[in-house]
Amino acid sequence: MLSHPFDAARALALAAQTFDIEARALQGLAARQGDGFVGAVQAMLACQGRVIVMGMGKSGHVGRKIAATLASTGTPAHFVHPAEASHGDLGMVTPGDVVLAISHSGESDELAAIVPPLRRLGVVLVAMTGRPESSLARHADHVLSSAVEQEACPLNLAPTASTTAQMALGDALAVALLDARGFREDDFARSHPGGSLGRKLLMHVHDLMRSGDALPRVTPKASLHALLREMTGKGLGFAAVVDDAGRAVGIFTDGDLRRLIERDADLRTLSAEQVMHRAPRLVRDDALAVDAAALMEQHRITSVLVVDAAGLLVGALNSNDLMRAKVI
Repeated sequence: MLSHPFDAARALALAAQTFDIEARALQGLAARQGDGFVGAVQAMLACQGRVIVMGMGKSGHVGRKIAATLASTGTPAHFVHPAEASHGDLGMVTPGDVVLAISHSGESDELAAIVPPLRRLGVVLVAMTGRPESSLARHADHVLSSAVEQEACPLNLAPTASTTAQMALGDALAVALLDARGFREDDFARSHPGGSLGRKLLMHVHDLMRSGDALPRVTPKASLHALLREMTGKGLGFAAVVDDAGRAVGIFTDGDLRRLIERDADLRTLSAEQVMHRAPRLVRDDALAVDAAALMEQHRITSVLVVDAAGLLVGALNSNDLMRAKVI
C-alpha cells in the first residue's frame, strides 16, 4: 500500500540516478582488477575439473548466471548452493575443480562453513567480494574485487550496484577465458544448437535439401509439357535439367514460363534445353545452409541446385526451406 501519492517525476529521477550509480560502479571495476583477476583466469584455464560457482542470496542468483555464461563459452561450470553444500552437495566438488565463491561482504556464514573442507580438498579458491580484507578473501587463492562506492538503493541497503558489478565481473572472466581458449563462433554454436546462431552455423545444405523423388528433374530433350508436369508435381516452382551423366546443365522456373507466355512463344514445340537457363547456380551438399542463403541473396534468386563432391545433382533447395528451418 502506498503511504503517499505516486510521483512520476521522482520515479524517473530515481531511475536516472540508478543508471548513473551503476554505470559509475562498472567504470570503477577496471581499476580494481590486477593480479587477482589474472590469477583467477589462469587457474580456470588450468582447471582439470569444473568451475564451481557458489553464492548466497542475490550473489547466488548472480552466480547461477555466471556459471551458465562460463559453461556456454567453453569453460565447464555449474552452480552449487553453499547451504546445500553443507548438507551433502559438497560431494559435487572434486580436487581438480576451481571454486568461485561470491559474497559482497565476504562474511557469508554459509560460505564460511564450507571454506575449511574446500581447503582440505585442495581446490583453488577464487573469492569475488566487495571487501578484499574480508574472511573469505583472506582464505582465497585469488581475489576479485567487486567493490562499489554505493548501492543504487536510496537506503544504500538493497544489493543493486554491487550485484551489477558482480555480473559484469563474471562476464569479464568469461570473455577473458573464451579469448584465451580460442573459442569461436562454431564452438558457441555447438553449445547452443537450439538457438539461431546454432542453426546458422551447424545446419548443412544436405539437412534441408529436397532429394530423391522430391527433386524435380528432366532430360534436355524432354518436352516443355513434360517439364511443366514435373514442376507442378514436385511443387518447388522450378525443375532441373540433367544430362545422362547426372550433371545439372540448366534450370527452368515459374518466372521463365511467365516470360515465355508474354512473348507468345509456341509452347507445344519447345524442349527443356531450348527454354532452360544454362549454367545454373549450384551449391555443394556439404556447404552450410547459411552459405546457400548468401548465394541466393547475392544473385537475387529463390532456388539453388545441390551437387555432391563429384558435381552430380543430388538435391534442390529454395528460400522457403531455409525459412522453415529459421536459417533466414
